[in-house]
Amino acid sequence: MSVSFDFGSSFHARSGTAPEPFDAINGTRLAGPEGSHPLHAVSPEELVRPGRGPISGEIVVDGPARVGDMIAGVIRLSATDRVDARGAVLRLVGLRLDEVRRSTSHEDADGHSTRTESWVEVDGSLFAKDAFTEPAIPPAMSLGQAFETRFAIPAPRLGPPTAHLGEAIVAWALEVRWDIAMGDDHFVAAYLPVAQHPDLIRAGVGKQGGMSVLDAVAVGGGVIGVTTPLPAPAGSEIAVNVHWPSASGGSVGRVELQRRTNAPNGVTGVIASVPVDPKALQGGIDIRLAVPDGTAPSFDGAGLESAYVIRVLVDRRFRPDAAIERPVAIV
Repeated sequence: MSVSFDFGSSFHARSGTAPEPFDAINGTRLAGPEGSHPLHAVSPEELVRPGRGPISGEIVVDGPARVGDMIAGVIRLSATDRVDARGAVLRLVGLRLDEVRRSTSHEDADGHSTRTESWVEVDGSLFAKDAFTEPAIPPAMSLGQAFETRFAIPAPRLGPPTAHLGEAIVAWALEVRWDIAMGDDHFVAAYLPVAQHPDLIRAGVGKQGGMSVLDAVAVGGGVIGVTTPLPAPAGSEIAVNVHWPSASGGSVGRVELQRRTNAPNGVTGVIASVPVDPKALQGGIDIRLAVPDGTAPSFDGAGLESAYVIRVLVDRRFRPDAAIERPVAIV
């Protein structure tokens, strides 16, 4: 899906950038007008450029990768011209990509402000560049030379997993990179989805663990329990029991699954919502919340957080709403 925008003839074209090898769609697609979310139309896999230089090839992983496990597979390379590098290495690289709000003021010849231009652009950086000396990659290859080897390397020990947060993306890639003197490096790259490890969350590692995997949490004079296994997989349902004796003074209530993130352009999002009778909350009520396919896993890493809460609200007329909430983990 291609997205473009027009700032008007008096505005400058804007673009966003991500570093190699995640620079496949750098440009105007990674930017948008004020209030927009250009990353909503971008998938992590389309960020990866397959290579640069006189080498074709592929990096094939044996099976799904997961935080804390091993990544095994095969590298196949073929030189389409002579290659003479100072060195070559297999790398596991991690990208953090954020939507960032920007603005600039324009002035006339007398220094008076004439207009302010505001927009959203995407900015990325590599937070991981793990290089491995094994397997040994040949730094020099002759025209037509082929090379194949197997590899086994550790996945990120604590993550973060691959995740699309809407306004931010965490993505991983494997790449073979040749260090070229006085020139651009050659590389062959492959997108690598890395799943969150449920055992990491169950062990209470990071902010995504702890109370988010408990069966029941007492909060604000009530108890919010989860009777289905946690962490909850995307595409499943969370069975919730709420007992809130003091839930009164309102005619409308709801139980929500909310997403929380610290992404620069992020917002709190309601993932699922079920209306309830506040009087039913007083004696205890059972409901089910759907977790949509593709929901980003719970994690904290690379300076980003993806967290979820079950929030119970009672709308009270002429008074502030009453609410209680508890964290819940998703993988």
